Amino acid sequence: MILAGYMVPHPPIAVPEIGKGEERKIQDTLDSFAEVAKDIARIKPETIILISPHSVMYRDYFHISPGNGADGSFWQFRAEQVRFSVKYDQALAGRIASEAEGCNFPAGTQGERDSSLDHGTMVPLYFINKEYRDYQLIRIGLSGLSLKEHWTFGEIIQRAAADSGRRCVFVASGDLSHCQKKDGPYGYRPEGPEYDRQIMEVMGDGDFERLLEFREDFLEESMECGHRSFAIMGGALDGMEIESRKLSHEAVFGVGYGFCIYHRKGVFL
Repeated sequence: MILAGYMVPHPPIAVPEIGKGEERKIQDTLDSFAEVAKDIARIKPETIILISPHSVMYRDYFHISPGNGADGSFWQFRAEQVRFSVKYDQALAGRIASEAEGCNFPAGTQGERDSSLDHGTMVPLYFINKEYRDYQLIRIGLSGLSLKEHWTFGEIIQRAAADSGRRCVFVASGDLSHCQKKDGPYGYRPEGPEYDRQIMEVMGDGDFERLLEFREDFLEESMECGHRSFAIMGGALDGMEIESRKLSHEAVFGVGYGFCIYHRKGVFL
């Protein structure tokens, strides 16, 4: 079953080998990554289910990474020496794909274009691995489908995880708005800080159904990255009694980084 969920960003600059000192400007983000990693280590999940906006993505299909595992490095960020090798939970991946097929839902392990790990996966794992490594991974990408269909996919994942008997945690990787400062990489739009305000309120309260109320044009104007990751997690935690905790929010570099933790009540505490 899914025991906990985590809203996390994926800024490469947070990795010291990439940031080269600049990461100290986002100390709240570093502290929150450390807290998430320690929380996961305390739970000791068998499987981490991770949603990344930078994994394989299709317009009308959710891609679940297939095979035994995958490798990756931060070579694109001039830190090739930071390498990753993960083992996939093939049994649970197959169960999720079968559950989706039984519902005639467009998700599965077909169509992999690039097996290497993406930074939306590796940045959270960089910090998690400092505290805990005894896990298998499920890596899933987003799609161009509606927010409601992302939520529905989360419900499918919840059922498959429950049927598997695995101890799982859910990591929803996603930065927030990318347009919060004039001197930021994408400039400034008023929708940027407004999106971050709203999403941190929604996620901080654990009021996941409100994720489906965000207008698509507002999401586009805000240049957000993780909303659909969060919607899948909302579906995956739907119906559970959850304790929510907001950790931090920063937009030092003009991109929003938000953290929240969700514990399933009475399961492992």
